[in-house]
Amino acid sequence: MKYLSRSIYVLGFLIVFGACSTSTKEEAAATDDMTTELAEEMEVPAAPMAMASMSPASGSNVTGTITFTQTGDNTVQMDIEINHLVPGSHAIHLHEKGDCSADDASSAGGHWNPSGVDHGNRMGDGMHHAGDIINLEAGADSTATNSLEITGWTIGGDSATNILNHAVIIHAGADDFTSQPSGAAGGRVSCGVIREQ
Repeated sequence: MKYLSRSIYVLGFLIVFGACSTSTKEEAAATDDMTTELAEEMEVPAAPMAMASMSPASGSNVTGTITFTQTGDNTVQMDIEINHLVPGSHAIHLHEKGDCSADDASSAGGHWNPSGVDHGNRMGDGMHHAGDIINLEAGADSTATNSLEITGWTIGGDSATNILNHAVIIHAGADDFTSQPSGAAGGRVSCGVIREQ
């Protein structure tokens, strides 16, 4: 009898312990599943990005990289790093065609202007082309860097705001922001096509 009660006691212990062990494994698996689901829900898609590798035009040596990151619904950050520019001011614009094949970059066409408005100063309060940007300032070391937030641009989407497959052009001189149709900025010394990354 004593042997039987001891066996029942051991058997009961094993059943309870086994049930707890299974329950713990199931709880751990459920917790892992919930953690994975929560992590997937919290993952934020990467911001759309694009880049233009700038190549020389019109016999210049001007090169560089311009990166674009969408930072809002209708805003793109433009990070500019250009080398081998003559010190001074140089206009930079987005042009209508993503084509840098001509030696003088004329294959890029005119300024990107989906609204059909006059050329102007983006940083001012008047009208301007979608492709009007700023003047870059090249230092004595022949480099120019800048970081801008451009409202009215997107990476992908509506053709009136989408910067992909347009050419970035750097000019020999400064944009006066008044001369039509392109600010009397001189020849095109560098060209790069904006490609999605």
